[in-house]
Amino acid sequence: MDAMRSDLLLRVEGMTCDGCAAAVARAIRRLDPEADVAVDRDHAYVAVTTRAHGDSLVDALTQAGYPASPMEP
Repeated sequence: MDAMRSDLLLRVEGMTCDGCAAAVARAIRRLDPEADVAVDRDHAYVAVTTRAHGDSLVDALTQAGYPASPMEP
Protein backbone atom coordinates (compact mmCIF):
# COMPACT_ATOMS: atom_id res chain seq x y z
CA MET A 1 0.00 0.00 0.00
CA ASP A 2 1.33 3.45 -0.90
CA ALA A 3 2.18 5.91 1.84
CA MET A 4 0.02 9.01 1.98
CA ARG A 5 1.31 12.15 0.33
CA SER A 6 1.94 15.07 2.65
CA ASP A 7 2.67 18.75 2.18
CA LEU A 8 5.93 19.97 3.68
CA LEU A 9 7.56 23.36 3.86
CA LEU A 10 11.34 23.39 4.31
CA ARG A 11 13.77 26.23 4.94
CA VAL A 12 16.76 25.52 2.67
CA GLU A 13 20.00 27.48 2.90
CA GLY A 14 22.56 28.05 0.16
CA MET A 15 20.30 28.23 -2.91
CA THR A 16 22.03 31.06 -4.75
CA CYS A 17 21.17 30.22 -8.38
CA ASP A 18 18.85 28.24 -10.60
CA GLY A 19 21.39 25.41 -10.65
CA CYS A 20 21.16 25.20 -6.86
CA ALA A 21 17.38 25.12 -7.04
CA ALA A 22 17.57 22.29 -9.61
CA ALA A 23 20.00 20.37 -7.37
CA VAL A 24 17.59 20.70 -4.45
CA ALA A 25 14.70 19.40 -6.57
CA ARG A 26 16.86 16.47 -7.78
CA ALA A 27 17.81 15.54 -4.21
CA ILE A 28 14.14 15.46 -3.25
CA ARG A 29 13.12 13.47 -6.33
CA ARG A 30 15.78 10.84 -5.60
CA LEU A 31 13.69 9.95 -2.55
CA ASP A 32 10.31 10.40 -4.27
CA PRO A 33 10.38 10.64 -8.08
CA GLU A 34 6.73 11.74 -8.07
CA ALA A 35 7.19 14.59 -5.58
CA ASP A 36 5.80 18.00 -6.45
CA VAL A 37 8.57 20.50 -5.69
CA ALA A 38 8.25 24.30 -5.70
CA VAL A 39 11.48 26.17 -4.94
CA ASP A 40 11.46 29.81 -3.81
CA ARG A 41 15.12 30.91 -3.86
CA ASP A 42 14.33 34.50 -2.88
CA HIS A 43 12.73 33.40 0.40
CA ALA A 44 14.93 30.31 0.93
CA TYR A 45 12.19 27.73 1.13
CA VAL A 46 10.89 24.69 -0.71
CA ALA A 47 7.29 23.49 -0.73
CA VAL A 48 7.00 19.75 -1.33
CA THR A 49 4.11 17.34 -1.74
CA THR A 50 5.63 13.91 -1.26
CA ARG A 51 5.37 10.39 0.08
CA ALA A 52 8.88 10.69 1.57
CA HIS A 53 9.31 11.36 5.27
CA GLY A 54 10.25 14.95 6.15
CA ASP A 55 13.32 13.91 8.17
CA SER A 56 14.60 11.96 5.16
CA LEU A 57 14.25 15.04 2.95
CA VAL A 58 16.04 17.24 5.48
CA ASP A 59 18.90 14.71 5.70
CA ALA A 60 19.17 14.35 1.90
CA LEU A 61 19.24 18.11 1.32
CA THR A 62 21.75 18.71 4.09
CA GLN A 63 24.03 15.96 2.71
CA ALA A 64 23.73 17.56 -0.75
CA GLY A 65 25.14 20.78 0.73
CA TYR A 66 21.88 22.64 1.30
CA PRO A 67 21.17 22.69 5.05
CA ALA A 68 17.44 22.26 5.53
CA SER A 69 14.95 22.41 8.38
CA PRO A 70 11.17 22.08 8.62
CA MET A 71 9.03 25.24 8.67
CA GLU A 72 5.50 25.78 9.88
CA PRO A 73 3.09 26.23 6.94
